[in-house]
Amino acid sequence: METTLANIVNIPVDDPIAFTFFTGYMAMLAASVFFFAERGQVNGKWKLSMLVSALITGIAAVHYYYMRDYYLATGETPTALRYIDWTLTVPLMCVEFYLLTKAAGATTSLLWKLILASVWMLVTGYIGEAFSDGSSGHSVLWGVLSTVGYAYVLYTAWLGEVAQLAKKSGDPAVVKGIRALAWFVLVGWAIYPIGYMCMPGGWLNTGLGWDSANIDLFYNIADAINKIGFGLVVYGIAVSSQAKTVTA
Repeated sequence: METTLANIVNIPVDDPIAFTFFTGYMAMLAASVFFFAERGQVNGKWKLSMLVSALITGIAAVHYYYMRDYYLATGETPTALRYIDWTLTVPLMCVEFYLLTKAAGATTSLLWKLILASVWMLVTGYIGEAFSDGSSGHSVLWGVLSTVGYAYVLYTAWLGEVAQLAKKSGDPAVVKGIRALAWFVLVGWAIYPIGYMCMPGGWLNTGLGWDSANIDLFYNIADAINKIGFGLVVYGIAVSSQAKTVTA
């Protein structure tokens, strides 16, 4: 079959957003393969956590493949595709908190509260962004509602049930890992509300004049760091815990 130039994806060398869409796709795909492969090397109690890590980056890789093409074809932000990605992967990231503390007594009630809080955060954020009329009232209302879900996950990871169960586990690797994941939620996830507030009607847009022209660049970088980083922390916990067991 003859290949034409129309079939080749052209990534402009002076477009960092297009570049990060492509590198984000490749990084997520590579991470997913790594987590799947390493799943067979860890103890049984960590295998499900490693599988979830692989699913997070695998789902993200598929979405980045389509988001890259959408951006190159239109030059616009793939808002719907991005929120579909987040609605699938962020709850799975919250599932990791449950899996890591399950041995210490985490219940399915905690699991569902984390999932519902993350879904609430994303659905309300999507309504605020996708259906924005450019007014501050719309942006603030849905932004505040979204923040409720984020605040719950943040509190649970730092001071609430997840943090308490990590201490109860008596496993230094779990305690250290949960704290690392909590930092991801506090610092790594912060880019998303910042991006939200840069859209027309957002606080940073109306107050400081910031716009969302380059927000995809920051979203792409943050996604790679947060999703791959979450998986690497889980992998580190599994390896450290396994090494401790062998030494004992």
